[in-house]
Amino acid sequence: MEQKAIIMDESAIRRAVARITYEILERNRGAENLCIVGILSRGVVLAERIARKIYELERAEVEFGALDITPFRDDRTADATHSAKSTIHFPVQDKRVVIVDDVLYTGRSCRAAIDAILAIGRPQCMQLAVLVDRGHRELPIRPDYIGKNVPTAQSETVRVSVREIDGTDCVVIYQNTDAEMRKE
Repeated sequence: MEQKAIIMDESAIRRAVARITYEILERNRGAENLCIVGILSRGVVLAERIARKIYELERAEVEFGALDITPFRDDRTADATHSAKSTIHFPVQDKRVVIVDDVLYTGRSCRAAIDAILAIGRPQCMQLAVLVDRGHRELPIRPDYIGKNVPTAQSETVRVSVREIDGTDCVVIYQNTDAEMRKE
């Protein structure tokens, strides 16, 4: 893959997370009955940042968890050795659940997240927050909160890097080479 453009740097990501947090608080009239669930792996980091920002703004601790959607994917097969890595240690029943992911593309990850949450309880509502919406939906999924809309070609890949995992915060678009596109 060939790097095409850096579309968000550390400060742009920080501003996007802050804006998403304000929008979540505004739409939900505060943090009461709210919980934040991040999709493994970078969605978890972003969800944790949102939960910390909510505490900073409201002095309210919201329940926070990590969601492993692998067993719920319809476009990939989980191998028999897969063990779920979800860490949702609170009831989602009748809560307002905000699902957080790094990049929204086809919508299949979000559909799997919805199925995974419904398998553990029935929330009052579910909302979706994404750092980057790149388009090309295959399912009727639309995010409630978006850090940045980035129209992309199908031949491109959007990669989110977060300090906690990758050592840096940035969002980069890569152009797939002809050989990489033939492999898919």
